[in-house]
Amino acid sequence: MAATHLTEARIKALRSRKTTRDIRDAGLKGFGIRVYPTGRKRFFVHTQHQGYRIWKIVGDASEISLIEARKRAQALLAATRIGTPASTEETLFETVAEEVFRRYGRAWKPGTLTVNRGYYRKQILPWFRGRQIAGITGTDVREWFASLHATPGAADRSAPILSVIMARAEDYGYRPQGSNPCKGIRRYRRKGRERYCSVEEVRRLGLVLKTHEQRFPTEVAIIRLLLLTGCRSQEIVSLRWTEYRQGHLHLRDSKTGPRMVWLSSPARQILDGLPKNSPWVFPSTRTKGHISSSSVGKLWTSIRAEAALSDVRLHDLRHTYASLAVMQGESILTVGRLLGHSDPATTLKYTHLADNVVAEAAEAVGTVLGRART
Repeated sequence: MAATHLTEARIKALRSRKTTRDIRDAGLKGFGIRVYPTGRKRFFVHTQHQGYRIWKIVGDASEISLIEARKRAQALLAATRIGTPASTEETLFETVAEEVFRRYGRAWKPGTLTVNRGYYRKQILPWFRGRQIAGITGTDVREWFASLHATPGAADRSAPILSVIMARAEDYGYRPQGSNPCKGIRRYRRKGRERYCSVEEVRRLGLVLKTHEQRFPTEVAIIRLLLLTGCRSQEIVSLRWTEYRQGHLHLRDSKTGPRMVWLSSPARQILDGLPKNSPWVFPSTRTKGHISSSSVGKLWTSIRAEAALSDVRLHDLRHTYASLAVMQGESILTVGRLLGHSDPATTLKYTHLADNVVAEAAEAVGTVLGRART
């Protein structure tokens, strides 16, 4: 971190860059100024004394003078040295985490926010409660992550949430820039995370669905559409008729934002055969809204048992759609577009399936050429 003798003239001359940067004052140890990409400048204190670490914004350069900022910093540093640091409650981990959920939570969809809060309360908060957020290190995070080895799924879901809290803590001035202690955390490798149905399994599923079609027409139609589109369950369950036009689905609010879903002829036939007596494609019989995911889930539990697919989740129909597309020779890029992946890296888990297609193609070509040589 750069150090310089701060003056009003030097502070005024500081220019913003693409990333946030901190400049320490060479005259007062622990005191400095942070320059944001927006051009905003804020004075801070960052120090440690007898195991206690504090990172605190002491004022905005547009609101207080350098002289006033130094006075505040000196008072805070003095209080820290005699063991009575000021205003420590506002820098506790749980206090900052709540601020992050309040301010950054709007970037998450309501369902995602609810799930993330659940992981935070159960997996993250018990370990870090009462800690000063500026004092949490990479070692602390690795020990926390290791403590969750018995529940790797929860660990993998919780780590990104903690990382967001730490990253926003930097932005809000509670931690030094570039100090995210979650960097380098590797997720647990779990076998069988993705389950794909074979063609034979899809055939069995189709036969079982047919036996339930008359009694549960709505749920069966949803399950078939999940298999035929690769959509997420909530995207189909909450589908509106206004989102089905020109032979495509124009989803207004998918997990990755608005997107268009290409429909095959079988998928269009299902939609075209449904009654249009509600704004919802799959209206609820109990409320004015759409059918609940739990209704589909209950039927799915029975159907997968009858089809001898007890380890197949409803979400695995999405993986099945993608895997069959890859094995039919579609590129990873095309499959990513079909699934609506915002990050191409997400689709790379299907690469090994594509490799199988290439290997089969190489074998077929080799057989033909081998015959020609003889």
